Amino acid sequence: MKDTIARVADELFAPDAPHGLSLALLLMHRGEVVFERYGTQPDTIFGPGDPVDAGTTLISWSMAKSITHAAVGLLVGDGVLELDRPAAVPSWRGTSKESITLQHLLDMRSGLEWVEDYVDDQVSTCIEMLYGLGQHDMAAYAAALPVAAPPGATWNYSSGTSNIICRIVGDVVGGGREGMEAFLAERLFGPAGMTSAIPKFDTAGTFVGSSYVYATAGDFARFGEMYRNDGVVDGRRVLPQGWRDHARTFVANDDDGFDYGSHWWMWRDQPGSLACHGYEGQYCVVVPDRELVLVHLGKSPVDTREELTSRLRTIVNSVASL
Repeated sequence: MKDTIARVADELFAPDAPHGLSLALLLMHRGEVVFERYGTQPDTIFGPGDPVDAGTTLISWSMAKSITHAAVGLLVGDGVLELDRPAAVPSWRGTSKESITLQHLLDMRSGLEWVEDYVDDQVSTCIEMLYGLGQHDMAAYAAALPVAAPPGATWNYSSGTSNIICRIVGDVVGGGREGMEAFLAERLFGPAGMTSAIPKFDTAGTFVGSSYVYATAGDFARFGEMYRNDGVVDGRRVLPQGWRDHARTFVANDDDGFDYGSHWWMWRDQPGSLACHGYEGQYCVVVPDRELVLVHLGKSPVDTREELTSRLRTIVNSVASL
């Protein structure tokens, strides 16, 4: 196993690696870190890139969506959020959007119009939300988009959907940005052992749970480890029992060999798996049957995705099943 992992790591961190740039690779097996390697941040106009190490916080991109799933789980466990009731969006009351449930949002089946494109700012509602007209109040921007299909009828991956959920969670928690920061720190990051985690917020004070959590590779792995153990950390239950199964309940599949659950992905060749995926090669892959959590962080063009995921699969497959 170790020889295979070291060989794949050499390929991933090679200067001319076809998938792009790897910044961190970390494997946990049976709750222990058994391999980790770090790269160097790319040079920018502001100066040369810095070496990455175990203490470097890196961006999650859409891995944050799975963290949003955990935040919802905490409130479902508290009995203050119900999945199958209409989503608590005040502007939707009395409109055709009133029948959209929290579960529809978690499943990316809201029916709201959305284009999840990361390159073409002429057609992308995602770019418009993150960097354009919607950047100051991302949840309001996404919630105001027109209906394109009945709730539950079609699957459409949407970062806007995640930020609507984060507004709902923030409203329940109360206290604005400070209240949400405290909730995440005290109820989720602290119990999970994620001491480095830094969530980002928009101007309206909403956690940008579609895209923006910074953490070390080790802390992203600890988050995955919490799900591997169905929400239990060091013998203490953090998430409701069965919330892992909620995450990996099949909703849809994409064209790249992955299935989608509720704000988590699943790798079809790894039964029972669940994974956080983020733009440009961010992955936290959880395979309970192999007792492993694999984290990769880096900068990979979208069209080199298969070059990267095939190597990550080689690592996963090198770890014996139970």
